[in-house]
Parts: sequence; structure tokens; C-alpha cells
Amino acid sequence: MKKLSWIDKIIFLVNSLFAFALLLAYILPFVPPSFFPFLSLLSLGVPFLIIVNFLFLVFWAIRLKRQALLSLIVLLIGLHHVFSLFSFSSETPKSSAKEISIMSYNVHLFNKYRWIEKDSIPQQIKDFVKQEAPDILCVQDYFKTDSISFDLFPYSYVQTKGKNTTSGQAIFSNFPIINKGSLDFPNTFNNAIFADIALENDTIRVFNVHLESLKIIPEEVLEKEVSEKLIHRVGQAFVMQQKQTERLLKTIENTPYKSVICADMNNSAFSYVYRKIENRGFKDAFKEAGNGFGKTYDFDFIPLRIDMIFVENPIRVTDFKNYEVQLSDHYPVMARFEL
Repeated sequence: MKKLSWIDKIIFLVNSLFAFALLLAYILPFVPPSFFPFLSLLSLGVPFLIIVNFLFLVFWAIRLKRQALLSLIVLLIGLHHVFSLFSFSSETPKSSAKEISIMSYNVHLFNKYRWIEKDSIPQQIKDFVKQEAPDILCVQDYFKTDSISFDLFPYSYVQTKGKNTTSGQAIFSNFPIINKGSLDFPNTFNNAIFADIALENDTIRVFNVHLESLKIIPEEVLEKEVSEKLIHRVGQAFVMQQKQTERLLKTIENTPYKSVICADMNNSAFSYVYRKIENRGFKDAFKEAGNGFGKTYDFDFIPLRIDMIFVENPIRVTDFKNYEVQLSDHYPVMARFEL
């Protein structure tokens, strides 16, 4: 530090703060949100913290300064997190008659409140699904409306939440649905549903999960007067997500079939709830066969990946695709897998 200029010393101090924040974020997946709800906010910022520490590493390395070791060590400690942020699959997908394709898509109520200034959004979503032709489709923020019908699929399970509501979740399938059910998350409009789907030689259970919404508006993050309320609200949402995930995993324990989870997690791959699902024996399809940052939510500041597909061992993921289709505030994702 003695050989550094005063400007470099300030830069290194800022570097140290970001490195410490990233180290703290590494610990959060092991701490239930109910213990420190407000700290769980850091899990959403991990992509940003990783990128900033990488930039500091490059900055010091170009100048041949040993201060580069700080961010390098921190990034190496969290190498698992780095691969959750960015994935690279060198294998070329090989199609197989045994493959099953499944798409997960939060459709934002089919633009019911005209977040996008177009009347054609419902039809565009249907056309997109028809073009990609998944065998199974899981829809979050589904809205019953006469303007769209997924009659592309012969089998379906639509479950709304709350009295007199027309919104909820849906599972559509080209294969017969032989059983279905709802987990009925309490005190919320969010929910998880499942369908037992009979394939040619096997049966799988598909869960369509929509964890508690954070209700974060990008513009709101910049307003100081709402930051305290925002932190409290998001912290409480993380606590509810913990309870909802525990309810989901308890249901999975009593499931007779291998399972696939399509989820709008409303949380990142660096969170407590994500780690709980992984520890239950599920693989993240993006990490298995995806490419790039895998951004699934339209948030200006951070490449957020909150929409995920998990498959239970020994199901093998053969391909994973992100679609930058701006028909909702979420981007659809699709995985192909073999039993």
C-alpha cells in the first residue's frame, strides 16, 4: 500500500468493500432468511458483485499490481457461484426420440394491464409457444382470458388462486396427465402445482412453482424515501420463500416419481432456497447445458436469472435454451432431457 498513490488507495479501499460484500454473499445460501431477512437482499446482487470484482481484478492485473490478488482469491473461493452466473456448454445438442422438452414461462398475465403497449401480446405468446413446440409447458402468472387458448396441447391443468380470481398457474402437456394437485401456499396469491405425466415408458411429476414475489420496481430502487420499506418488504418475501420451499420439498419426499421443477424462483442461484433444492438431488438445467449469463428477468442493473428448470437425478439434461423474447417482464426458458 505504501507504493500506491492516494487515488489508488481509495480505489483499493472500494475494492476491499466489494470483495467483503461478495464473501458475505457466499455465506447467505447457508443461512435461513428467517434469521437475517434484510441480508438476503445480497443474494440478488451477487451477479453485480462478481462482475465488479472481476473488473477490479483486470484493473490491477493490467497494472501488474499485487492488489489484484484480493479479487482473484475472492472469485476463486466462490468459483461455484461464478459458474452459476455464467455457463458455457461446449457440446452440440443431439436430438433423440427419447427426449422430452419442457418450457417454463411467466407470461405476466398475458399483458392484462398493458405493461407493453400492444394488443397482440397474448397471440404473440401463443405463436411463440407453437413455434418452439415444447412437449410440456409450465406457465406462471397465467390469466384466464378469451383472447388466448393453449389448445395446442391435448392435456392441461389450470389452477387459480384465491376467491373469484382468474389468475394462477397452468401446466399443458402433449402427454396424458394422470394425476394433479396444488400445494396451496398460505397467505399469498403465489403457489405451486403439480401434474403426474404419463410418458411412453415412464411417469414423471412436473412441478410448476411460483415463489413469493419481491415486487421490486427498478425505478423504485433508486428512490431513497422508499428504500427502508423496500428492504423490509423484500426481507419478508424471502422468509415466505423459505417456508414455501420447505413445503415443496416435503411434497417431493412423498412423490412416487422422478420430478422436474419449473420455477419462477423470484430469487437467484445464490440464494438459500436454491441451495435447498440443489441439496435435495436436483440439477439446474442451465448449469448442465446452458450458455451465457442466462438472464431471465428484465432488470436494468443486473443479469438476473430467476426462472429455472430443475431435474431430479438420474434425469439427464441434453439441451437448455434462453429466449430473449420481450413479451413479458420474464424471458422463457426451455430444457430437453432424457430419463
